[in-house]
Amino acid sequence: MSFALDGLGRLIARYLGKPAVGYQPFTPSDLDALRASLKPGDVLLVEGNNNVSGVIKYLTQSTWSHAALYVGRVGDRETADGEPLVLVEAELGKGVIASPLSKYARFHTRICRPSRISDDDRARVCTYAAERIGFDYDLKNIIDLMRYLFPLPVPQRFRRRMMSLGSGHPTRIICSALIAQAFEAVRYPILPKTTKLDSEMVRAEILEIRHSSLYAPRDFDISPYFEVVKPTLVHGFDYKAMRWADLPEMTATDCGATLVPDSAPEKPATAAA
Repeated sequence: MSFALDGLGRLIARYLGKPAVGYQPFTPSDLDALRASLKPGDVLLVEGNNNVSGVIKYLTQSTWSHAALYVGRVGDRETADGEPLVLVEAELGKGVIASPLSKYARFHTRICRPSRISDDDRARVCTYAAERIGFDYDLKNIIDLMRYLFPLPVPQRFRRRMMSLGSGHPTRIICSALIAQAFEAVRYPILPKTTKLDSEMVRAEILEIRHSSLYAPRDFDISPYFEVVKPTLVHGFDYKAMRWADLPEMTATDCGATLVPDSAPEKPATAAA
């Protein structure tokens, strides 16, 4: 029975992992700028293109369907082409794996950076995630997998709970849960519950960390404790240098000369006064 459930789970996971037809990212990543901008401990959000991505985006009402943690080079691991593995992520059907950055070169991505986290805690977050490489996704939990096969209308108040279904086994986790657990290990907040206590003498806020299974990729985007880093802006964006399709090409005869359109007529010579 266990073998049959595992086989059925792998079949469903294989279907959910297939690319959706017709996906075209509106703003694909600039891989060089992305690589130069990332720091260990950054969360990389991804607009996925497989069958499960659309369901996750619907349930979370978000652009983002996947999250990976940038940890820097994972030991001496690299691809067959010699590219280092720098991301740790939990992937359906594969479990927790290390991946190269180029894996998401053609996807719309966003960097979310924990603000003012100490170097020591940043290293601990990365180590926590890297140590879990090899953990499995629970393919025997058919109910957990089948919820992604039928993207039926779900009331908003139940959508978050739909994301957290599962066996709860500590070595079988999804992408957001892995990263949430890593930050929870150093008590860094993502979206903590806030309880206000009002009295005549004291007013305080008590922060309670949510269960890691309740986190979704978009939570790192909307968290008040994570900065959004845009590689294009970090590396010297100059809107004056952009070339627009509806304007004529600009040329310069020498360095420092004023740029004029190719088609601009020459000015007639004027007589000296």
